[in-house]
Amino acid sequence: MGENLRTLGWIIGILGILSIDAMAEQRLPTIPPAQYSDEQKKAADEFLAARKTPVFGPFEPMMHSPLLMNQARAMGDYLRYHAAIGVPLSEFAILVVAREWSQDYEWLVHYPLALQAGVKPEIAQAIAEGRRPPGMSEDQDAVYSFLTELNRNKQVSNPTFARALGRFGSKGVVDLTGLNGYYTLLAMQLNVARYPIPKDARPLTRMP
Repeated sequence: MGENLRTLGWIIGILGILSIDAMAEQRLPTIPPAQYSDEQKKAADEFLAARKTPVFGPFEPMMHSPLLMNQARAMGDYLRYHAAIGVPLSEFAILVVAREWSQDYEWLVHYPLALQAGVKPEIAQAIAEGRRPPGMSEDQDAVYSFLTELNRNKQVSNPTFARALGRFGSKGVVDLTGLNGYYTLLAMQLNVARYPIPKDARPLTRMP
């Protein structure tokens, strides 16, 4: 009986290791440029012209559907750099979305950008830990409340909407909602693809 239990434990342990390995395996591997189809080459050229860099990050798994990839890139060109709420709040918002989706790559890319844009390290750390950051500015607090309600309740209460509208205007509210949707799309694509992060990078803590 004891031997059977030890054998069962060994099997369960092996299955656990295999499960971890499977979770770590990239599902939508990056396509080498030499293997691009004509449609993918066209999409990659348009990406390079717009971003001044080859296809990278979340756009690599999306190259399996190159038209979708480029449409997403075009939306990002506006939301990341020209959203009505401004770059500092945009980068702050991206951290909130990355945390909601436990998206390590998105966080690793935008954490330093958020700090460069003026987000305080202690505020970013609180977001990483899943806590409401103390000491936020009024604008940051309005963005955090709006996005937290939108992501967790799938809607925004009247007071939270009115506060965001008063601070950012109708265009700002639409752009803030768009930022949430766009970076949620990227986070979902990365999570589905199991897109890797550098081996020495520290992933976000997984939330229940």
